[in-house]
Amino acid sequence: MTVLLFVVGLVCLIAGAETLVRGASRLAAMFGIPPIVIGLTVVAFGTSSPELAVSIKSSLSGQAGVALGNVVGSNIFNVLFILGISAIIIPLTVDRQLLRLDVPVMVVMSIVVLLLSLDQALSRADGLLLVTVLFSYIGFLIYQSRKNHAQLAAEMPEAQTVPAAGNAGWLMNLVLIVIGLALLVAGSRWLVDSAVAFAQYLGVSELVIGLTIIAAGTSLPEVVTSIIAAVRGERDIAVGNVIGSNIFNILGVLGFAGIVAPGGIPVPASVVGFDFPVMIAVALACLPVFFSGGVIDRKEGVLFLGYYVIYTLYLILNTSGHDALPLFNGVMLYFVIPFTVLVLVNITLQETRKRKRQE
Repeated sequence: MTVLLFVVGLVCLIAGAETLVRGASRLAAMFGIPPIVIGLTVVAFGTSSPELAVSIKSSLSGQAGVALGNVVGSNIFNVLFILGISAIIIPLTVDRQLLRLDVPVMVVMSIVVLLLSLDQALSRADGLLLVTVLFSYIGFLIYQSRKNHAQLAAEMPEAQTVPAAGNAGWLMNLVLIVIGLALLVAGSRWLVDSAVAFAQYLGVSELVIGLTIIAAGTSLPEVVTSIIAAVRGERDIAVGNVIGSNIFNILGVLGFAGIVAPGGIPVPASVVGFDFPVMIAVALACLPVFFSGGVIDRKEGVLFLGYYVIYTLYLILNTSGHDALPLFNGVMLYFVIPFTVLVLVNITLQETRKRKRQE
């Protein structure tokens, strides 16, 4: 029954996210919100709605470890696994706006969350700060979009006309939003309850369950969206969806979870000392990789995917107290990490030389 509850909860989360995104996107279009803003906010944030639902439910239920692990694990999973798989399918195009705004925002806010957690807690004040930054970020995106589309609106006013929608259209989209929210609430409850049961049965901490099973499960909407976008050739959408979702996870999911959690979210020392730094390192790795010609090629995709396998293996060895853990740590410290730094530095230097030759 626990396995069945987990599967049903996961299906409800995915179906709820898809229904919510569809209804919200259509409703936003009826208000005349530009498609680019819909993509950067409603779609990217909508695919992160399972993380939001699970984290709020677990925070209210006193399982803050699930909420914290869900966000950190999802952000690591999104970059290393989803971008890795998508880039292996087809090299991904990186939009210039991602390099100028969105990736730096993801990196800076990842560092801010670490700093806020040095006292081993994310308080309600911290949550309010993160949510405030989220709304400021959304407001800036809307402002930039309107500014960029002002000239087009003046030259082609007929292209900016919003078609009138009948009562049936409004009602249908509102119904989709309500159904999506209902599925998310039910799915999050079943998923969290079953995951906690798994943790108790296996003797694994709620944090590790959140970092692995729940993080991967709630990221399935991002997986589907990015892979389908890559297959269809919409490669910039595949990347933008991941970065937008990560920003929402940090600012929205952790922010709202911190606000609703009684006493805030406790942050274990292991998260401050390991998981948050890994999340920041993954975010930082995006800069030189994205910078390399504005494309994530298949080799870089394999590199990302390989590191997700290594990260997951470490969690398993560390949780089980396996005898191979000291050897694994040594290989990571003296070979894998230095090799990665050299690869990223080499990518940056090659791209810098290429741009100098072009100039």
